[in-house]
Amino acid sequence: MELQIIQNKIFEIRGQRVMLDFHLAELYHVETRVLKQAVRRNIERFPDDFMFELTKEESNK
Repeated sequence: MELQIIQNKIFEIRGQRVMLDFHLAELYHVETRVLKQAVRRNIERFPDDFMFELTKEESNK
């Protein structure tokens, strides 16, 4: 059941399979701002293509 919940939060955007920040934060039981802060503090640990920001058009879909 939990796998299905996670699979329902994976989207295809720009040809990439992604999870949105607030879904990842929910998965890890933290606030979105805390998750983003942790990533920024440790950005060197992530590959260059680990994340990107959605445009207004993409976020309105």
